[in-house]
Amino acid sequence: MWLRGRGMNDIQPRFYYGWVIVLALSLTQVTSWGVLYYGFGVLLPAMEADLGWSRATLTGGFSLALLLSALVAAPFGRWVDQHGTRALMTAGSVVATLVLLGWSQVSSVTGYYLIFAGLGIAMAAVLYDPAFAAVAVWFRVQRTRALAVLTFFGGLASLVFIPLTSWLVQTQDWRTALLILAAIVGCLTILPHALFLRRQPEDLGLVPDGAPVPANLPIIEPGISVAQALHTRSFWLLAVAFSSTTFVTLVLNVHLVSYLIEARFSPTLAATAAGLHGLMSVSGRLTLAPLAGRIGLVTLLALLMVCEVVAIVVLLLLPGEFGVFGYVILFGIGAGAATPVRAALIAARYGRAAYGAINGMLTLVSTPARFLAPVGAGWLSTMIGYRPLLWGLVGSLALALACLLGAQRQAGQQARRS
Repeated sequence: MWLRGRGMNDIQPRFYYGWVIVLALSLTQVTSWGVLYYGFGVLLPAMEADLGWSRATLTGGFSLALLLSALVAAPFGRWVDQHGTRALMTAGSVVATLVLLGWSQVSSVTGYYLIFAGLGIAMAAVLYDPAFAAVAVWFRVQRTRALAVLTFFGGLASLVFIPLTSWLVQTQDWRTALLILAAIVGCLTILPHALFLRRQPEDLGLVPDGAPVPANLPIIEPGISVAQALHTRSFWLLAVAFSSTTFVTLVLNVHLVSYLIEARFSPTLAATAAGLHGLMSVSGRLTLAPLAGRIGLVTLLALLMVCEVVAIVVLLLLPGEFGVFGYVILFGIGAGAATPVRAALIAARYGRAAYGAINGMLTLVSTPARFLAPVGAGWLSTMIGYRPLLWGLVGSLALALACLLGAQRQAGQQARRS
């Protein structure tokens, strides 16, 4: 396990255990995102046909899950800061498996909504927020790279599980498909979380990135508490910036196909564009996220926001398929790379001691944006049409960019005062 050197500071691990955690979480993120998040849209038509419930009733369950997931993010984050991710993510995987089994047997609207309340709690326990907290604790210099690897695999979830879920529904039925998916989640997430996750590198005599702790000089990354973060203007500016970009991304994820069909593109092209968005998101995480070490996290995130603005303008102004696929490439790369960069920025700004709670508070603040984006955009599209709505999204991204740069300026002024 170890290479010997002339002194304690020369001893380096051949393979840092943090990468074991990243690999384990990569497997569980592919599975959890693929089944718990992306599976719903594939199962929706079959459930609607079989149960005879309205689409509003069915999608209301998923909206409830997203709402509860955001509401419990902060307390879950505090738990992670105090106890680590192992117990929470293992328990969340068990709950997710049981929820899928219950979902497969649902026959009443009340039972359906209870199941989706459980789904929301499971999502908060097993998706990106706790996984990002684990990476923030185990890495410092290589944090952005580790997050890029993790979110690369998370980005594969739609490419793997949307076709798989569709095939299961077509060859079996939606209830049997859920039973099979429950077995997949149980097998691929419970044991990896239970066996491989550890609270912090210090428990193994290491510090983030794998260097051994000197006997007389433990290395502690500076950080602040949740209360201190909440009393800074830069936190709230970041909260507005992240809420605005979350709103934009959710609107486009939900309504892109409808916009393209309304703009007289074929349903096949619309579905292809939506599928390619996920592929470009993965490529962005691999190619652009690592640039943070050269140009800085804030600069890179600002450039990615500009990329998203240009993407929407291209979609609106360039004719035909050039505009569509230009948008897919630019927005997919920009939004995809922004996910790990944003997580790394939170860790770099606030440290790792209270990362889970601070990240959870940012998620909580974005709850209105998460809840209103699909429904609000649907209402606006019927009132004013999709094109004015898309220009409004450009304005939302401009607001996000201004708040991001303002947060950086405020953080700099605070650092100089201290």
